[in-house]
Amino acid sequence: MAIRTILTVPDPVLKQVSKPVDAVTDETRALMDDMLETMYAAPGIGLAAVQIGVPQRVIVMDLAKEGEEPAPRYFVNPELLEFDGEKQPYEEGCLSVPDYFDEVERPKRVRLRYLNYKGEQVEEWAEGMYAVCIQHEMDHLEGTLFIDHLSRLKRAYAISKVKKAKKRVA
Repeated sequence: MAIRTILTVPDPVLKQVSKPVDAVTDETRALMDDMLETMYAAPGIGLAAVQIGVPQRVIVMDLAKEGEEPAPRYFVNPELLEFDGEKQPYEEGCLSVPDYFDEVERPKRVRLRYLNYKGEQVEEWAEGMYAVCIQHEMDHLEGTLFIDHLSRLKRAYAISKVKKAKKRVA
């Protein structure tokens, strides 16, 4: 396992649409292991492969709270099948837009289908934080960041803030 570099805005790779994975192989599992280690080190609760420069339809997530046993989840080729009509606002952040948070409104419940770490197909409903997180990460697979759901002014501010922080570090 290895910690990979997380791309940040305005890196053009983040705008790429990710390609489906043919099958869950040892190579796919090694990618997911690296992604999980990278996400934990950041620290974050979700990471899409494109955020580490690999435009494949792969996501890792762990919604365990601090002090709880880790509960990693793996999603290969996830698809949203159905949305609950009700929406809810939630304050989101993103490892590719560090230190910026804003409210995004998303469906409260979603039904999804994906392949897990073993390559088995899973179909289930997600709600609450799980629903928010899976929709956020699946947006990445389409080249969309959470700031793309905000006004042009807020989006420009977020990108500017990340660029300024990079210059200070450089």
